[in-house]
Amino acid sequence: MSWDLLALLILIGAIWGSFLNVCIHRIPLEESVVLPHSRCPDCRQAIAWHDNIPVISWLILRGRCRSCREPISPIYPIIESVTALLTATTLYHFGLTPTGFALTALGYALITLTVIDLYHYILPDVITLPGILLGVILSLLPWFSPPIAAWEDALIGVTAGGGGLWLFGWLFQRFTGKEGMGLGDVKLTAMIGGWLGWQALPFTIFAAALIGSVAGLLWIALSGRDRSLPIPFGPYLALAAWGYLYLGPTVYGWYLGRPLPMF
Repeated sequence: MSWDLLALLILIGAIWGSFLNVCIHRIPLEESVVLPHSRCPDCRQAIAWHDNIPVISWLILRGRCRSCREPISPIYPIIESVTALLTATTLYHFGLTPTGFALTALGYALITLTVIDLYHYILPDVITLPGILLGVILSLLPWFSPPIAAWEDALIGVTAGGGGLWLFGWLFQRFTGKEGMGLGDVKLTAMIGGWLGWQALPFTIFAAALIGSVAGLLWIALSGRDRSLPIPFGPYLALAAWGYLYLGPTVYGWYLGRPLPMF
């Protein structure tokens, strides 16, 4: 892949990141992600196109609205940068193929869900439920190859991912009296299983639990956060699922002595 093409993918990814910012802000409010056009969340003034260039406009304006001079959160350029990086690396690794583009779209959904869960402690059905269905549909089409799951693996992944995690959460609540797993996490796991197959679930759930435990303890230790407050699990599921795409076969190969036939 040439440097020119790589730069173009980064640019396209940053533009998509700008759109993800809109989705992250509006979906929890149940607002349209299309209209009205981008506005300052404080003064509600429409943002001109030259003030809406991903990353660059935020730097030029020094992180402030041109109209009211209120601060603009750095999360906006961070999401644009992360989306640009994800787009370029995914399409570089998996190629400019139907599979590469599909996985890029999956990455966009995971970014959106991650940030919404961190801010609002929800994983919206408007993303997870169509995501489950789309994963199964892609598994039935001949243009997609691993790590997009075959249809049998996708159906098992949806069933095991959703049903298995729901059962774990139900049992945890039954024996401890505390909610251990939200339904949003269950649907996200089912979505991951539908896209990547049942093979992705052991790695994803174990890695998410490990990362979440470490991050949660650090969060409590560094911020003095109340231990009784819930900690969103969706971001760790999303991060672990994305890690599976790159590390899953290696980890399975090390653990089992041979890789699973999935890539």
